[in-house]
Amino acid sequence: MNNAPQRPDAEVARRMSRLTRRSFAVGAAAAGVGFLGWLGLRSASLEDRTPWPLRRMLEFNEKVGSALFRESALAPDFGADRVTEPRVNGWIGLGEDFDPARWQLQVHGSDGARPRFFALDDVKALPAVDLTTELKCIEGWSNVVHWTGARLADFAAKYGFGTKDGRPFEGGGRPADLARYVSLATPDDDYYVGLDAAAALHPQTLLCYAMNGAPLTAGHGAPLRLVIPVKYGIKNLKRVGTITFTDRRPADYWAERGYDWYSGH
Repeated sequence: MNNAPQRPDAEVARRMSRLTRRSFAVGAAAAGVGFLGWLGLRSASLEDRTPWPLRRMLEFNEKVGSALFRESALAPDFGADRVTEPRVNGWIGLGEDFDPARWQLQVHGSDGARPRFFALDDVKALPAVDLTTELKCIEGWSNVVHWTGARLADFAAKYGFGTKDGRPFEGGGRPADLARYVSLATPDDDYYVGLDAAAALHPQTLLCYAMNGAPLTAGHGAPLRLVIPVKYGIKNLKRVGTITFTDRRPADYWAERGYDWYSGH
């Protein structure tokens, strides 16, 4: 038999009432602060279609990501049993009037010299690299894909791009005059991405011409696309038409529409 004294129901009711009022007050205060914060964001001036407080946070994240980034930090490589067919997911810059037979890769160096033009065979002449990495979309989905192509760093080293004075880029050496950024665009310039040079010249960044053992299709960027596993999918530009090595931070299609310019993960 339980002989413990029982608390009167009236006292229990009073305590519960105080707790309920306190919880309501705390909840109301939190909701009020959240509402005021929402109003503040709505009234804040926009920078690249993003309220400036959020843009400052994106810039802070970029500084942290850049400081922590290392060439030796590789995206995971998966087994063949994980490979799937990725979504096409976007046709910007992939107009139907494109003629593959007339495609050329136009490359601008940061030394200001006239652009040079390359054929797909010039890319295929470089050492072929196979990667099985995860393509991560900023929308939340992902696919493991097998890619084949040439390292952008090898392209820069072979053909003399990536440095301010035009001397050949020494892969892995990171010369002091290395261009700070790389810009890539589709042949019609409708889609374009800006990259920090460290990510662009990362050993897993490819100029890719085959996917899952077959040549690229039009929907996946034939004849040549960018694969950069250390960035979200919005940076993995399809159908590369122009590459520019530059010291000026380049424009980026989705950053101009409110997304993160850096877009690392």
